[in-house]
Amino acid sequence: MRNVPVAEVDDLDRAVLAIGTNYPTDHLLVWHEHRRAQVLYAATGVMRVETTDGTWTIPTARAVLVPPRTRHQVAMTGVSTRSLYIEPAAVPWFPSRCQAVDVSALLRALILEAVEMEPRYAEPSRDAAVAALVLHELRTLTPLPLDVPLPSDPRLRGLCEAFLRQPDIHDPPARWCAALDISERTLARLFQRETGLSFSRWRQRACVLHSLQHLAAGTPVTRIAARLGYDNPAAYTAAFGKLLGRPPTAYRSP
Repeated sequence: MRNVPVAEVDDLDRAVLAIGTNYPTDHLLVWHEHRRAQVLYAATGVMRVETTDGTWTIPTARAVLVPPRTRHQVAMTGVSTRSLYIEPAAVPWFPSRCQAVDVSALLRALILEAVEMEPRYAEPSRDAAVAALVLHELRTLTPLPLDVPLPSDPRLRGLCEAFLRQPDIHDPPARWCAALDISERTLARLFQRETGLSFSRWRQRACVLHSLQHLAAGTPVTRIAARLGYDNPAAYTAAFGKLLGRPPTAYRSP
């Protein structure tokens, strides 16, 4: 199926529904939720998925698992998606919060094939076998650290969201303390409690993940490093590799 709202087929008696959708450039899919679990795969472009507790930046050829009934919105840059909508009972292992994942060559081929299937595929049939193999392969997914946790404290969250729009690796904690009227020690405790990360680790993670959209657009590493405030490209590349285990060039769009 292509460019079909999931609401039109949600009640079909099939464990797996696959829908391919093309979106306009710089499209925002506003807050919504699904009854089914969703595997949201970026066939092209970069997606930024936001929930109440974090953001996930998903580059081309990766995916995010969205649990059932999870309110989320998706900002898209040049995105074409392939989504799997799965009955919750078929994936009891699904995470309780969104999870970015790598997508193997086999699973990618299965997702693309599933989109071409008739929604009411016969059981048993080749299409039913594809759906069953999809469910099997999903259990072998490799998680990726492509998320930035967001705090529930409204004042701190506001500062975090502003930072995500214009990240700077050297943004000093003193500026945040002044805005919140707290000490640096209190800021450190607040960040750890609200996000599970220290201020410096959260800042580093946010900068690296923000850079994914620029990599996908073909922006040179030297320019990305300068835009984020790194002292030199090597410092940016080292931070990128420490978080994601691969160099920035591995995340350029094919």
